Amino acid sequence: MPLVLENAELIAFIPVSNLQAARRFYESTLGLRVTDENLFAVVVDANGTMLRLTEVTDLTPQPFTIAGWQVPDIDATIDALVAQGVTFRHFDGMGQDARGIWETPGGDLVAWFADPDGNTLSLTRFA
Repeated sequence: MPLVLENAELIAFIPVSNLQAARRFYESTLGLRVTDENLFAVVVDANGTMLRLTEVTDLTPQPFTIAGWQVPDIDATIDALVAQGVTFRHFDGMGQDARGIWETPGGDLVAWFADPDGNTLSLTRFA
């Protein structure tokens, strides 16, 4: 069977309850460039991937990561986001350090934060 989508570009979606609050966070706090805005979504460029912040009427944030970014220096990225007012999450039993960084058994480093709707986002520095 042919690989139907192997050359197709991924479009990612994040549900939000308020497009303007989402735009401020993803554009001003995270530094993503807005490429389009309409009545249904704010579209940002996530390093070449189209990320659509889509307004929904009944949003229930999930207790797991819905989007994340691979970063070369997790400490510097955390510092930059904290300077923008982002708070990193701590989860009971995860063994995170004081900054919220968890080290996987394989040596990857992961930290979690939330957008204004409570959607869980992450940073990962692979070993």
